[in-house]
Amino acid sequence: MAIDLKLFGSKLSRYREQIDYTINDLSVASGINEQRLIELEKGIIFPTGDEVLIFADIFKCDYKFFVSNQIDPIFDRTETFFRMHGNNFSKEDRKAILEFLFLCECEHDLLNALNKQFSFISYKPNKIGDYFKGHAIKAASDLRNKFHFEKNELPLDVFKHFRKLGIHIFRRKLTNSNISGLFIKHPDAGKCILINYDEDFYRQRFTVAHEIGHAILDDDDSFNVSFYKWGKSSLSEIRANTFASNFLIPKDFLIKVNEVIENWTVEKVTEWANKMKVNIEPLVIALKESNFINNKQANSLKSYKISRTLKEDPELLHADTENQMYKRKYLIQRGLTSYYVGLCFEAYGEGHISSGRLAEMLLCSKDELLKIADIFGGIIYYG
Repeated sequence: MAIDLKLFGSKLSRYREQIDYTINDLSVASGINEQRLIELEKGIIFPTGDEVLIFADIFKCDYKFFVSNQIDPIFDRTETFFRMHGNNFSKEDRKAILEFLFLCECEHDLLNALNKQFSFISYKPNKIGDYFKGHAIKAASDLRNKFHFEKNELPLDVFKHFRKLGIHIFRRKLTNSNISGLFIKHPDAGKCILINYDEDFYRQRFTVAHEIGHAILDDDDSFNVSFYKWGKSSLSEIRANTFASNFLIPKDFLIKVNEVIENWTVEKVTEWANKMKVNIEPLVIALKESNFINNKQANSLKSYKISRTLKEDPELLHADTENQMYKRKYLIQRGLTSYYVGLCFEAYGEGHISSGRLAEMLLCSKDELLKIADIFGGIIYYG
């Protein structure tokens, strides 16, 4: 089938606009001179095969998208997403989101190849009436039961548990510190959640629970962006926050703890916030809503903070040396979680993907692939 040059040019210019690139930006990124890019976007010249592959790599999409006469549904979705929320994202963050969605597609393919999708837990909340907080409280309780938690059990590795729902969860450092996380429903991969790795780990745990709240309770929405400072009148945000609080700080657990504490001092709040791996503010709010402290106490306690250095990230605990921990942290900032990297090497080891595809899935060169393999204990076969 012949390439429709006008459609090709439209796809190229629209993708460029999605990541807020100028012609010069795309020229620098691709190595293609500006005049040729202008002519390609106008649909007056044919692209070479190498150019198509370069564009596919820059925009993290299948090269077939550019040479087909079809529009990929995820292309339209990201275009709508950036049209609505683009002012909140820098060029770097827009590029990061396209890479995040690429990783979600890859993870989806890996799970299918490894036959792991059959082990996921299915859950659909029964939202009765318009009491949004009630929806959240019931959903948090239902999900805790689905995960077979005891009433007083604290979910420490929430990322691991939430992935059991078949939701793709990645962390990536974003330049906009006011963005906590986002949820996008991918037409092929399904529900995808991105957490801003720039936030402290306790905040990331609350944010992923919050985004899970959106993913299961706002199922009709195609996407959502959660901000650190949000409009307190948004019922969907209140519901997602309520879900996160009730999942991470279960009422039964709080009642049990309150029975042995005579006075919620700063020291006690800090101690139990660390045990629950939540920041002081959400714990104080939960205590206040349970009538275990009054308004004056809550206002006083909320101002205290836990040092970021005390908030351990379990993904970094597996590093044997400080240098290895630094490298793992760098990879997580790029979106490469231990879970995802593990799937990549498992699929490679079983022969489902080549070393070239492995490098592509890990957003790295073949030289970098050896370093990643060393960090995560993977093996690359040659010959």
